Formats: sequence, structure tokens, C-alpha cells
Amino acid sequence: MSLKAGIVGLPNVGKSTLFNAITKKHILAANYPFATIEPNVGVVTVPDSRLSFLENMYVPKSTVPTSFEFTDIAGLVSGASKGEGLGNKFLAHIREVDAIVEVVRCFLDENIIHVSGDVDPIRDIEIINVELVLADLEIVLNRIEKIQKKATTTKDKDALLEFSALTKCKTALEQNIPIRDITDFTDEEAVLLKNFSFITMKPIIYVANVLEEDAVAGENKYTKLVQEYASREGAGVIVMCAKMESELAELEESDKKLFLSELGISYSGLDKLIFATYDLLGLQTFFTVGKDECRAWTFKKGTVAKKAAGLIHSDIERGFIKAEIMKYSDLEELKDEKKVQEAGKLNLEGKDYIMQDGDIVYFRFNV
Repeated sequence: MSLKAGIVGLPNVGKSTLFNAITKKHILAANYPFATIEPNVGVVTVPDSRLSFLENMYVPKSTVPTSFEFTDIAGLVSGASKGEGLGNKFLAHIREVDAIVEVVRCFLDENIIHVSGDVDPIRDIEIINVELVLADLEIVLNRIEKIQKKATTTKDKDALLEFSALTKCKTALEQNIPIRDITDFTDEEAVLLKNFSFITMKPIIYVANVLEEDAVAGENKYTKLVQEYASREGAGVIVMCAKMESELAELEESDKKLFLSELGISYSGLDKLIFATYDLLGLQTFFTVGKDECRAWTFKKGTVAKKAAGLIHSDIERGFIKAEIMKYSDLEELKDEKKVQEAGKLNLEGKDYIMQDGDIVYFRFNV
């Protein structure tokens, strides 16, 4: 399952520094606008202590964690929806992602130029969000112009459905309300709108980029403003120091844990972002285990067993018979598969079983 989160923000807010930390790559992170021109894509693994436990229990030949992609997208400026800066490239690339991670500068540093001259996180958020709204509104208006006559004169069912959905989008966008905040779409309208890849329909999370001392404290006067803003639209906020995260990414895991422990921090900002983005995308994890391989698999909440089998191989989905499932929590408690079975906690489920986070699965199939 290939899912992407796009990292966006104004120039010089710390996007590329954050991306360096995420992927442990060293792309250009220069002190001038548009240091990033083409999107850089990196695959990140999702930290999961459960997989470590399973690895220690089964001692497999290989262990494969679950992962998803972060894309670092060129910095946005006011007027991007009209082609300013690298606007057209930005908007094309952001339409391809599943969720938006918006990096907001929440620190003072005279050595790093701010594209607008001073630090004002709410202004920066609104510059980006207005451009995204305008980009979607342009698509909505163009499409309404094409279908309105057909919808109103011929009463074509499909045209009426599309016209109704787009009219709701137009009304909201003209009030600077993102499409994801519209609550009165019918099920049919919601399905139809997925074909448009509207940017403001994508879920969003804000990263408040701060100095190291503020990352340890967990907030500053700027992050409080971002949290207040995000709470009004039901979005999450992760406070982190991108520079510190980039330095942490260079350390061995044991050294990283020691460093964080000395700071009194349980998880790095990067780990928190990965967890939050994974949840934002509505993702969960199931496991397959054995002496050959222990592996974590990503699936969307609500996925049924037969579809989950297809994530491993299409033949398993096609020939699906049953799924043998035990809960990770039961295996962790009883420490042995046989004991889980003896306790009556190894279940045989059919194709319509809704997969749960932490399921350990063996798929029975025949092709």
C-alpha cells in the first residue's frame, strides 16, 4: 500500500531540514527560497515495539517494518495559485499526496531569512491555506461552468449529482472553508469528489518548528497560537525542532534514546510526527510471523480480511478461505502461540472480518 504525506510550507521554515531527519538523506537545505525545486520522496519506517517483541520471539531470517512515504514539496509563496514562485509545480505535486504536513516557523533566528520579513505563524498558515483554497476554487468554478447547463436543462442524474457536490464546494471555498470541513455531502457526492484530488479535501497536520530549548519545553508563544488555530479546524499539532531531529537521525538508536532520556523526552518529535501522520491517514498495522519472516503490514481502518490478504499477494485474496487471527496483546501476555490457542484466543475468521490493529494473521487460501 503506497501512501504519501506531503511536507509543505513557506520557504525557510525548516521543511527540508525536517525531510533530512525523516529520511536520513541530505538533500539541499539552503538559506534561500526554492532550495527544493523537485519533490524529494523518502520512505520512512513506522517505529513499533510490537514488531521488536515478535522478532525476539520468532528469531526470523528477516524482519520487515511497515512504512509510508513523505514527500518534500517546493516552498509555497503568496500567489502560487496564479503561478507565482514555483506555484504550478507545488500545486501539481501536492495533489498527488494523501495527507498534508504543514511546517510552520515558530522560532526567531536572525541568521535565517523569513520570506515575509518577520515571524508570524498564523499569517504563514493563512498564506498557504488561502492559496490551496484558491487552487481548488478555480477547478470547481471551471467544472461548474462546463456542467451547469446540462444539469439544469437535461436533468441528467450524474450531472445533477456533480453539480450539487461542486456547488457545496464553491460555497465553502468562497468563505475560505476547506472542503474537508464540509459536513453535508451525501455518500454519493463524497465518492464522486474523490476523483478531483482536491487539495483542501486532504487531512492536515501542523508541525510547529521551534528552537531546541522550546522543543524540550514543548511550547512557546508561537506554538500556542498554532495550537489555537489548529483546534478550530480539528487538526493536530506536533511541536519539534527540525534541526535537533536532523542531528538525532545521525545517532545510533541507543545513543538517540540516551540523549532523549537526558532531556526528559519519551519520544522524539519525529517519532510523534510519524505516529500522528499514520493515524491521520487512517492507517493500522497487522502482522505475519514465522521463522522465515516477521512483517508489519499497513492497512486502512475498516479493511476486511479478504482485502488485507491481497496486500500480501493477489493470489491469497483470490483464493482466500479463512484467516487465523490472534491478538498481539494475547501473545504478549501468554508468550506462546500454543498457550494462546489453548486459552481459546486463536480465532478463525471469514472474508468479511474487519481487521484490527495488532492482529497477527495466517491466511488460509487455495488457488
